[in-house]
Amino acid sequence: MSSSAALARIRLNPHSRAVQRDLRDPTEMHRTLMRMVPDDLGDTPRQAAGLLFRVDESEDSSTLLVQAAVPLDTGGLPDGYGEVQVKELKPMFAALKHGLNVRYRIAVNPVKRERLPLERKNERGKIVPLAGAEADHWWTRRATESGLHLTSLLPTPLRPVRPQGRNTAPMRHSLIRYDGTATVTDPDLLTRALLDGIGRGKSYGAGLLSLAPAATG
Repeated sequence: MSSSAALARIRLNPHSRAVQRDLRDPTEMHRTLMRMVPDDLGDTPRQAAGLLFRVDESEDSSTLLVQAAVPLDTGGLPDGYGEVQVKELKPMFAALKHGLNVRYRIAVNPVKRERLPLERKNERGKIVPLAGAEADHWWTRRATESGLHLTSLLPTPLRPVRPQGRNTAPMRHSLIRYDGTATVTDPDLLTRALLDGIGRGKSYGAGLLSLAPAATG
């Protein structure tokens, strides 16, 4: 577990041009957020930093959650980007116990690899997005593998994201947000999943798992 792991909660300023740009273009959002982590992190800086993010939108505001396994420098954000609160995640990791009931939220990019006929067995099938019951099954399986037993799930399809720019791959990422309740079955597996993120599309706002104690009584 990283003792430096932290989470920034940013209430985005809707009047900021940088915010408007980043909400339109996930590539720009990723570029902005990488300014919050140290330089010289090697060939895979996002992975080295453990950078994950998610945009939670409500009727009157947008909140950006940014998590990293290294210290977050909020001074790297553009001026006027939003109101920022940062907290360490070590207390949350310490509170994870077998049998703990939690509420969760995650945006994921559920996919599968297309099966090809036998005559094309030496080729790799395309990555195909999942929806409906297939996506729910994907999330249930991944949660179980991450040390969570789901007791409820509510899927909300999100606006697909598509990287922009001349040098980006023309790939459309379908995102689904899941909210619900769960029981912790393996704190070590869950801590690893929280730090690493779950599934594909982590550079585009997928994979960040949020937990909170479930109400009792």
